[in-house]
Amino acid sequence: MRGPFHPGREINHAIYDSRTGRVFATANDAWFGCELAYTDDWGANWASASPGPAFAKDSGKTLERLWHVEPGNPNEPDVLYCGIAPAALFRSHDRGATWSEIPSLSSHPTRAHWNPGAGGMCLHSIQVDPANPRRIFVGISAAGVFKTEDAGETWAPANKGTRAEFLPEKFAEVGQCVHKLLLSPADGKTLYQQNHCGMYRSEDGGASWVEISTGLPSDFGFPLGVHPHDKKTLFVLPLKGGEFRCPPDGALRVFRSRDGGATWAAFTNGLPQQDAFMGVYREGMALDRHRNPGVYFGTNTGKLYASTDEGESWRVIADNLPPIYSVSAAEVSV
Repeated sequence: MRGPFHPGREINHAIYDSRTGRVFATANDAWFGCELAYTDDWGANWASASPGPAFAKDSGKTLERLWHVEPGNPNEPDVLYCGIAPAALFRSHDRGATWSEIPSLSSHPTRAHWNPGAGGMCLHSIQVDPANPRRIFVGISAAGVFKTEDAGETWAPANKGTRAEFLPEKFAEVGQCVHKLLLSPADGKTLYQQNHCGMYRSEDGGASWVEISTGLPSDFGFPLGVHPHDKKTLFVLPLKGGEFRCPPDGALRVFRSRDGGATWAAFTNGLPQQDAFMGVYREGMALDRHRNPGVYFGTNTGKLYASTDEGESWRVIADNLPPIYSVSAAEVSV
C-alpha cells in the first residue's frame, strides 16, 4: 500500500482509466475547494485540471463537490465525464486536463422539480454505452435517471416504474432519489439502480424499470456491483434506511443475485454478524474484470474487504484506514 495522496481531503471517487493509464481523483475540501487531480505515475506526481469542472462566473451557481469521474467510450480515449453538485455534467476532450459544462442537462425543463438529497443535489452516476458513445445515462439525487441519445444535446427522464415514497406523486416523472446506477458490462443494455426506495432493473435502456427488492432485508442502500461477464449477476449491501445507514440487525451481509434480482442469497462468511455499525458509500463497492471476478467493498469505519469466490466468503485486506469513500479495481501491467 502507498499513500496517502491528498491527505485530509475527501476523495469521493478515484478511478483508473485503462485507455490511458491515468488515475483520476475528485479531491474535495470544505475550506480549500474542489480539485480534479490526476497522475500518470501511480501517485508520485499529481496535476490538476485547469480549468477544472466549475460553473461560469455569471451563472449564479457555486461548485459544491466533485462526485464522479467516468471514462468515455473505449473508442474515444481523450473523452471523460465528471458529475458534480449542484447537479451538472462536465466533459473533457483532452484526457481530463480541461473541462466544460454540458448545458442542456443543467437547464433541463424539469429542473424546478429536482431537490437535494442528504448529500446535496449531486450527479453521482455516469454510464456510457460501450457500443454507442452518444448514449449516456446519469443518476442524480434527487432527480432520478436521465438519458441522452445524442451525446448530450438533449436529455429525457428515464424513471418509469421507480418509486419516490417521499413525494406526493409516488411515480412522478422526475424527483426520484437514485443512489447508484450501473450499466451491465456484459451486454451494455441492462441497467440496475439502487434507489432510496428500492432496487430496480431495466432491460429496455431505461424506458421502464422493474423493482427487484423482494428478498432483501431493506429497500435502501448505496453500493452496487454488476458482474463484468454475466448481466444477471449483481451484488448489493443493504442498509437499514435513511435514518440509520447501517446494516439491518447489525449484521454485515452481502447479497448476490444470479437471476437479475428475481431472487437473492445472503453471504456472511468473514463478515461481522453482530454490532456491525458501519456504512458503505455509493462508490464503495467494485468488481474486477476477471472471468471469476473479485468483489471488493470498503466501509466508513476504514475496513476494505475482498472476496475471490464471487461473494461467498470475505477477508479484510486493509484496516484502520480513514472512512472509505471510493473503491475501484483495475488490472494493470507495470
